[in-house]
Amino acid sequence: MTKTALIALLAMWGVGTCTPVFAQDTEAADEMTTEADADDSVDPLVNTVWIRSDQGVDGLPGVMQVFLADGTLLSDSCWETYRLSQWQKLSATSISWDEDGMTIAADIVSVTADELVLNLKLIGGDEEQRFAPASVPYVCPDMVR
Repeated sequence: MTKTALIALLAMWGVGTCTPVFAQDTEAADEMTTEADADDSVDPLVNTVWIRSDQGVDGLPGVMQVFLADGTLLSDSCWETYRLSQWQKLSATSISWDEDGMTIAADIVSVTADELVLNLKLIGGDEEQRFAPASVPYVCPDMVR
């Protein structure tokens, strides 16, 4: 076996000078994952894909909210394009986000690993919205035409 073939074979098996560096990277990634998991367990609102479980006034399915830990809110649905907004937690029971230049305030009625209930403070009055974590895979339901 040639020296080049041997080096290539050892590199393929992960044997060589890169192994300790790879192990350190893996340990750092594990530590970051553990810290992120600990943060997620403290606040189930954050980093969960929430799908609206009640149909709401318009009856359109697939409304989705994702409150990311970096302060980004991803809003999407099966019938409208996605939106990225800034959101913030005002207290343990209230949040707000920007939508088309307006601040939407909401009380967190309840949040568990299985359900999110928000009470939105809208110009026309309060609106309660219920969400459940998305199951994976999730596909938008067919739209009635």
